[in-house]
Amino acid sequence: MRNLREHLTFDQANVVLENANEGKDLYLKGIIIQGGIRNANQRVYPVDEIGRAVKTLNDQISGGYTPLGEVDHPEGLNINIDRVSHMITECWMDGSNGYGKLKILPTPMGQLVKTMLEAGVKLGVSSRGSGEVDGTGNVADFEIITVDVVAQPSAPGAYPTPIYEHLMNARGGYKAYELAQATKEDPKAQKYLKESLINIISKLQ
Repeated sequence: MRNLREHLTFDQANVVLENANEGKDLYLKGIIIQGGIRNANQRVYPVDEIGRAVKTLNDQISGGYTPLGEVDHPEGLNINIDRVSHMITECWMDGSNGYGKLKILPTPMGQLVKTMLEAGVKLGVSSRGSGEVDGTGNVADFEIITVDVVAQPSAPGAYPTPIYEHLMNARGGYKAYELAQATKEDPKAQKYLKESLINIISKLQ
């Protein structure tokens, strides 16, 4: 089995932002995996493979399992708790594509994603899964492990730069990151964090 990662930009995923519970909860909804076409990695995910994988993951969610996702993603399939930004609450098929709904969590990385979205930054998604790939690029035995949030590539084929590295390398980035871990019960700290991250983001553009 191979580790399979597929990036979709904001536009490719048709990402939609949703607010719930009087704006307290933020969701991302859109395509998480495309079927029946040859993608940028020269792989083809048959629609029936995607349909089966999406159903399996949604059945797991319905049964009480909580798939967690990260900001960017590691090389492997493991989930790093300290980098979790969201949870997958639902997934379904629409036509040949698999869709998902991601709930942004109040974790340090979730706060980072939320602040970027509120500042107008367009983020994409990246599916993480496993499967077999034959000589023509067709994928079989596909399983979706999770979906991560990634920076939109600046050009076709460009690998997204990890948001975390941007933050850590930027002036005041580490201070903002430390503050994110102490803002759960402090409205003033949360306001300062938001202003700091928006300032950092503006310097990255």
